[in-house]
Amino acid sequence: MDARTIPVVAGGALRRLAVAALVALAGASAAAAPRTLPAEVDAALARADVPRDAFVAVVQEVGARTPRLAWRTDVGVNPASLMKLLTTFAALDMLGPAYTWSTPVWLNGRVDAGVLNGDLVIKGSGDPKLVLERVWLLLRRVQQLGVREIRGDIVLDRSAFWGVEQNPGDFDGEALRPYNVAADALLINYKSLVLTFQADPSRKTALVSADPPLAGVEIDATVPLSSLPCDDWRAALKADFSDPKRVRFDGAYPAACAEKSWPIAYADPRAYNERVLAAVWRDLGGTLTGRVRDGSAPATAPTFESRSPTLAELVRDINKFSNNVMAQQVFLTLAATQRGAGSPEAARDLLRQWLDQRLGASAAGAVIVNGSGLARETRISAGLLARLLQVAWASPLMSELMSSLPVSGVDGTLRRSRAPLGRAHLKTGSLRDVTGIAGYVLAASGRRYVVVGIVNHPNAGAARPALDALGRWAASDGTAAAETFE
Repeated sequence: MDARTIPVVAGGALRRLAVAALVALAGASAAAAPRTLPAEVDAALARADVPRDAFVAVVQEVGARTPRLAWRTDVGVNPASLMKLLTTFAALDMLGPAYTWSTPVWLNGRVDAGVLNGDLVIKGSGDPKLVLERVWLLLRRVQQLGVREIRGDIVLDRSAFWGVEQNPGDFDGEALRPYNVAADALLINYKSLVLTFQADPSRKTALVSADPPLAGVEIDATVPLSSLPCDDWRAALKADFSDPKRVRFDGAYPAACAEKSWPIAYADPRAYNERVLAAVWRDLGGTLTGRVRDGSAPATAPTFESRSPTLAELVRDINKFSNNVMAQQVFLTLAATQRGAGSPEAARDLLRQWLDQRLGASAAGAVIVNGSGLARETRISAGLLARLLQVAWASPLMSELMSSLPVSGVDGTLRRSRAPLGRAHLKTGSLRDVTGIAGYVLAASGRRYVVVGIVNHPNAGAARPALDALGRWAASDGTAAAETFE
């Protein structure tokens, strides 16, 4: 197969004609729809001090030719995490919902009396969910093969991706936020650490625990309790993360908080894999005489492989919880599997080609930076997102994509939403100066609508009620009063 060919899960001329018809319907001239904003949406924008020209929106019944609402549909805007809709649908289409990532492992040497005289080699292929539990199982499998001591190194092959190294603080200066973790062909446990604090009033301290364990890293085991209210408890701890080998707390933990967890990105991401693998192997009772280092895997068949959950399962994690690094793992996996080059440039080129094939000329204005939307330069129009959702609705993959979206008032990033309870499956997106929703809303009439709404403005965070109002308007079949503007 030509490396530039994009495989289609449910191919054939009939499917291509059906998709083309949906694109034509969804791409019908927005001029056919009245230039209107629902009154409640307009009022919410006004309360947030957001001008109408900072808002773009589409509400269109699935399969319908004319939108119920078309507001500045062709204007390119920053979609924030709505970009994940493009990445995950493209992945489902190109790889198939049953796709899994393989992490092959080699016992590269002779095993004798519990000793591996050689290296343990682990090769990453971009698995987005190689979490602590699966790392434990992988190393436990090594022990089941008779290895208790490694008289060599643990060698990590991370060559499947390249060109992804970055300073974690480059995007917004928040290097310790897990959403800023960079992609890695061997991404272990999202390169993050979860600190858990449990108040113990009898000892007037809070117990501190950390997962995963990190070899060579000391973390204060306790922190004093305070009588402060449980509001800004993280600031009250006065945590010091400046030394990657030593985590200190110079403040106190409010007793009123009982138990809290604090996920952070490890301060030295390049050393993370080394520290986790060394610590877990030690905790399993294993001995390592060498070190954990980067290297190359042998050309021989692996001793065994660890398999990820299916893509359909992982897409749910990505979209429901807007996991940036998982989305970037999928983005680069597409390039690695379809182009043989797991680089951001190859992934961008591939997604542009896929968009052109699926949506035609309407995709021309899209600006793709990465798979997660964690970028200031990304640009997509509301009209393009609506067309993508129409094509997804008509595809055999509709159920996988739709079930991955947060449900209003129920789960994921929509758990606290005031959109119609349980009637909306919507991906959310937010950055500084950006907030948006895109997905499907079921109206009381039984009609299903594609809904897209995005605000790009310094007051975008205050405009979330306008997006909730847009969802309610769609759920009412657009029967609420709307006001026309020129």
